[in-house]
Amino acid sequence: MNAHPPTCALILAGGRGTRMGGVDKPGLVVHGHRLLDIALAATAHLGTTVVVGPHRDDLDTGVVQTQESPIGGGPVSALWAGLNAVELPDDAVVVVLAADLPHVSRGVVDSLIDSTSHLGPVTCAVDENNRTQFLLSAWVFHELRERIATLRESAGLDNQPMKKLLTQGFSALQVSGTADCDTPEDLERARELPRLTIAGARAAVLESLTPVRPRRAVLAESFGATLAEPLVAQGDLPPSPVSAMDGYAVAGDGPWRIRQEVRVAGSDATLELADGEAIRIATGAHLPTGASAVIRDEHVVADGTPTLLTLLPNTPQRNDARPQGEDWTVGFTIAPAGTPVTPVLVSAATSGEVVEGLVRGPVRARVVTTGDEIRRDGPLREGQTRDSIGGILPLLLGRCGAACISDTHLRDTADGFETTLGADDGADLIVIVGATGGGAADEMRSALDRLGAHTVVGRVASRPGGSQITAVLPTGKVVLGLPGNPYAAVTTLLTMLPTIVSALTGRTPLPPLLGIVANAAEVSSDAVRLLPVTQTDDGRWHADPSVRTSHLAGLIGKAAFALVPASAPDNVVAELVLLG
Repeated sequence: MNAHPPTCALILAGGRGTRMGGVDKPGLVVHGHRLLDIALAATAHLGTTVVVGPHRDDLDTGVVQTQESPIGGGPVSALWAGLNAVELPDDAVVVVLAADLPHVSRGVVDSLIDSTSHLGPVTCAVDENNRTQFLLSAWVFHELRERIATLRESAGLDNQPMKKLLTQGFSALQVSGTADCDTPEDLERARELPRLTIAGARAAVLESLTPVRPRRAVLAESFGATLAEPLVAQGDLPPSPVSAMDGYAVAGDGPWRIRQEVRVAGSDATLELADGEAIRIATGAHLPTGASAVIRDEHVVADGTPTLLTLLPNTPQRNDARPQGEDWTVGFTIAPAGTPVTPVLVSAATSGEVVEGLVRGPVRARVVTTGDEIRRDGPLREGQTRDSIGGILPLLLGRCGAACISDTHLRDTADGFETTLGADDGADLIVIVGATGGGAADEMRSALDRLGAHTVVGRVASRPGGSQITAVLPTGKVVLGLPGNPYAAVTTLLTMLPTIVSALTGRTPLPPLLGIVANAAEVSSDAVRLLPVTQTDDGRWHADPSVRTSHLAGLIGKAAFALVPASAPDNVVAELVLLG
C-alpha cells in the first residue's frame, strides 16, 4: 500500500480588506476566535503550515510565516511566497485557504485533500450556490508550482487573480464551510448563532466541554460527583458465612440435639458445633464453626427430653445460610467508572469496605441573578420586581448534581459581566439568570466575546428558552446563561444542566423519560414547547398551554413538564422532565 503524501496548509492572511474599511480581516473575531485561528485549527493536523501576511508574534513557533513582495501583491503573489518558504516533495498536497472563512473545518480540509487522489491534481471548493471558491482549494505541489512559474514568466504575479492559475482546468467539490467574510454584512451573518434543537444543544455540550480534573475524595461527601475509576470491593460480602433467616444452625444430619446457647448478630464469641448439634441463630449472625446448614423456624419442630430438633414432614431441602463472598469477593467491580455518586452507590461502597474513590466533581457552581430591576429583600420600589427564583436555584442545582458555592445579584454596570465572568473563584460553572437576549441592557454576549469565550450553544429552537447560552471561557470555566423570566429560567435549567454536569464529570447522560402527550396537536407550535403536564387516568399526559412565564405558579401540583415537539400530532411521545 502506498503511503499518504505529505500535506501542507498555505493560509493567506494578508490583503488590504478594503471592503471592510481596511481592517485586519484575519484578526476579526467570530464566536470568540480570530478568523486566522479558525483556519489554523482546521489545518492543525497537516504536516506543515505556512501563513502568508504580516508577521504575528502570537503564532506557534512551528508555523512558518512569510510575506509576499511587494506587500499587497495579490493572492498569486502570496502563494508564490508561501511555496518558496518551505521545501516539499512533488507529490505533496497543498491546501490553499484564505484566513476569512469562519466556518471552515478539518472535515472540509480532509475532503479536499482526498479529492486530489481521484478527481485530479487541482480541486476547488464549491458552495451551496454553485459558486467556486478559488481560495479554498487543494493542489498537488508540483502542479501549483508549475502553474505559478509559467504565469510568472509570461505576465508576472503582481495583482494576478486566482483564475489565471485555473485556465488549464480544475475539479470541483461541493463542501460546507465555504462562506467567507468580504463585507461587514458577511461578518454579521457569520456572527449569528444557529438555533439548535434541544437534542443538538445537548450533543454540542457533550462534545465541547472538557471534564474537570479527577480527585480522591470521601464518597459520602461527594454526592453529585462521578466515579473516575471503577469502584472495586475491598472486602468479601458477606465477610463470613451468615444466617439469612431466624432459625437453627445445625451440624450434620438430623435429628439434632439443641444446645442452650443462642447465636445473635454481631456476636464474636467462639462457638463450635459437633455433629448432630443445633443452636438457635438470628438473621445476620455468623455461623458457628462446624455448622453445615441453617434451617428456618417454620421448617422444624423442637420437642422431647432432651430437646431434639427435627424437620417437619414434606420440608423442602434448602440451606438458609449465606456463604462468605456470596454477593462479591475482594476485587469485584461494584460500579464502573462514569457512575454518578449517589446515596445508593455510597451504600454499596460501604458494603464493599470502600470509603474513598477517585471522582470528578461535584460541579462547583455560582448562581448570579442579574438586573437593576431585581430586588431580593426589602420593599419594592417603582419599576422593580421580586427575585422569585434566586433562592431556589441552589436547590435545583443540587438536584442536577451541581453544588452551589455562592448565590449573588449583579447590577447592570458597564464592566459587571466581565468582572463576574473573569473572577478566579474556584467555580467550574457560572449560572447567570437574565441578560441573554439582545436588548439594550443585555451585555452578557458581548462580554463573553470580549473575554474570548467559545459559545457552544447560542440559541435554541424552543419556547421558552430560545435565548439561552452555554459558553466556555478560556480558563475552562463554563457559563450557562438562562432567560430572565422565572418559568423560562427554571425549565431551561432543568432541561440543560444535567447534560452540562454529565459533560463536566465524565458520565453518560441517562436516557430521557418519555410519555404520551394526549393533546400535543392543540399545544404545539413551530418550535419545541416546554409545558407543564398532568397525568390522566389512562397514563397519558395532558399539557397546559396557558402557563404564565413571569412566575412558577403554573408548576404547582405538576409532576413534570414536557418537551412537546414542533408541529406534533396528538398522542405524540415526548420527553418528560420531572419536577419532584
